[in-house]
Amino acid sequence: MSKVAFISGASRGIGRATAIAFAKAGYRVAITARELDSEVAQQSTQGSLKQTAQMMEQLGCEVIALKMDLLDFNSVASALKQVFEHFGKIDVVVNNAIYQGAGLNASLLDVTQQTLEKVARGYIGAPVQIAQAVLPSMLAQQSGCIINITSGAGEKDPPIPASKGGWGYAYGAGKAAVSRLSGIICREHGHQGIRAFTVNPGVVNTETLRATIGDQGIKGLQQAVAEPDEIGNVLLWIADNSAADELQYSTISAQKLARELNLPK
Repeated sequence: MSKVAFISGASRGIGRATAIAFAKAGYRVAITARELDSEVAQQSTQGSLKQTAQMMEQLGCEVIALKMDLLDFNSVASALKQVFEHFGKIDVVVNNAIYQGAGLNASLLDVTQQTLEKVARGYIGAPVQIAQAVLPSMLAQQSGCIINITSGAGEKDPPIPASKGGWGYAYGAGKAAVSRLSGIICREHGHQGIRAFTVNPGVVNTETLRATIGDQGIKGLQQAVAEPDEIGNVLLWIADNSAADELQYSTISAQKLARELNLPK
């Protein structure tokens, strides 16, 4: 029986590309997002989980699309319950969804306790909740892979203040927490067949990025900008290849790895 992947934040961008990559590889896939339909998505970053599911079904993939809000414990629990009821197991998790709020990149003196509480739930509580839900069955079968998506904000200090376009404390702290989760899983369960990775996609040409800075802004970055498909192929390679195991306990640069492996873009 084919493996099952659970991929969050799959209505567009990296999440959609990853879901399609796993579908092409023969996985059965559960995909999630805060909303199922594009009508309720922000117009500037319009995406639809149902559209993603339809694209995967056209590839012959068995897929279920589920509404899941990282900030809602019961919503996360319900989505995971439905996946186990439908597929019976989860072999691979890609924690791609993130909490996106207006105060994430506020300056230190302006960041609110409300924002920090949401960061704690979205970047710490939800990923841990997902790990705690999938690990027992992974341990029972002595195999499983959890991939956590981070960013440079979780690895280093901002180059400029938040007021001038750098990232704020809330976002940086949230991503730093995500970056630490994989190593903890490896230390505690690596000897039991569990693999866990932290992946930094770098700058990716997504709907969200284009809506934020525009096509000219992307050109103005003057650095490598990957397409979502490239990142999706990297994540699939990590999930499927034991050669990736030596990359545990460190943050993987997805774009660098894609170049080294000459993966399709």
